[in-house]
Amino acid sequence: MPATKIQDESEVVRWFNEGRTYAWMTEEYERKYNIQTVPSLWGNFRRRRGLTRRIVRDDDLIPWAVNEAHRWAYPLALLRMEARARAGYQLTATDRSRLRSWNEKLVSQDLVVHYDDDTDEGFFYVPRRPGVDLDLIRQPERKTTTRPAAD
Repeated sequence: MPATKIQDESEVVRWFNEGRTYAWMTEEYERKYNIQTVPSLWGNFRRRRGLTRRIVRDDDLIPWAVNEAHRWAYPLALLRMEARARAGYQLTATDRSRLRSWNEKLVSQDLVVHYDDDTDEGFFYVPRRPGVDLDLIRQPERKTTTRPAAD
């Protein structure tokens, strides 16, 4: 088994508990220990130690393989926020307000989010199909995500 680059596991666990990003950990290790790491090292450490994921994957809310050009679209950001809220994560007051307003808009206009990767826009608001679109999204025929919810 190769030697680990991690010098102090309790320090790294503390960083995870503080919500430090993988990029921050990578830079800090370079600065503090003069050791170069990559983000996957931190992800693997998290998984091996059974630490909680910082991101929430909800492939019922985001069932699509989203093109890179669409990764920062507003509807996708709000779906991610909704996933975090449903998973019990704390949202900032600003995010709670944005999410509440967005949900009210969808309900009042009877709309859902639709994704079409073959378009420049990617995400659209479309009318809800009664009995079919039971959540916030246009229910696709099949999930195409390459990032399923399971760890």
